[in-house]
Amino acid sequence: MVVTRENVAVNGSRRLSPQQIADTLRDRIRAGELKAGDRLPTQAELADEFGVERGAVRQALRALQEDGLLSNVSKGSPPRIADVAPVREGPQPTMVGLAPRLADAFSVPHVRVDAACLTAETLMLGLSEPVRLIHEGRIRPESIDVRILLPSREINLAFPISVDGRGDDDPVHRRWLEQRNAQGHVLRHNLQILRSSHGIDVRVTFRALPFTPPVKLYLLNESEALIAYYMITRRREETVNSEVLDMFDALGSESLLFSFEARAGRRDAAFVQESQKWFDALWETITTDLTLS
Repeated sequence: MVVTRENVAVNGSRRLSPQQIADTLRDRIRAGELKAGDRLPTQAELADEFGVERGAVRQALRALQEDGLLSNVSKGSPPRIADVAPVREGPQPTMVGLAPRLADAFSVPHVRVDAACLTAETLMLGLSEPVRLIHEGRIRPESIDVRILLPSREINLAFPISVDGRGDDDPVHRRWLEQRNAQGHVLRHNLQILRSSHGIDVRVTFRALPFTPPVKLYLLNESEALIAYYMITRRREETVNSEVLDMFDALGSESLLFSFEARAGRRDAAFVQESQKWFDALWETITTDLTLS
């Protein structure tokens, strides 16, 4: 790969900063001028091209490496362009975007899924895709470890809740609790059956949150974090007993799901790491054992 000399460095009076050098090389990678596996010129050649000292080049290369764009960055050896994670589509509704991400997560030998949510409905439905692939013999993990944080039955939820706020006798709270328990049972059954049918080591654990989560968070194999905001709305629903519930509720399945991948660069990697630390801290401190009734 031949790299042309930057006119601004040759004809201009100012020198480029390490950040500007990194941005220029980043643009070339994104434009396809530099492809995965290509070697960069030596630090001396890059310093000559940009009209700077080698120290500025080293800083620029270090920034690109931290962003996951370079590999084999070492003294005396020109780095190569790394395999960049494929660009995904924009955020999708949670019900649409979660299942394919879970299917990808289940393709590794040891699967780890952590979730913090209001109910397990979306996760329960999303897991049907990797479970189907396992039954079809297309993927075969050795172990599956799922940890789920759900609100405690003992707290006063911020939502869902009756508009008139009925306290402990709130029929909306009773409805939420029934759904939380039923969906949790189904999720655990669908995974644990893989132990007898495929010999997979499966563990599903629930713990109770002492607060209402404002977002739903899914952590996949400690390498990807997916987050969606609960959008609160007022709506009415008629029960099977013809009771009309006027409530403030969350549209969780319709909320947009945003994905952050550790391999996508420093920003995403930091978000994944901090999200995992946040989840682990909750799991190990203020949450309590949760028994699905």
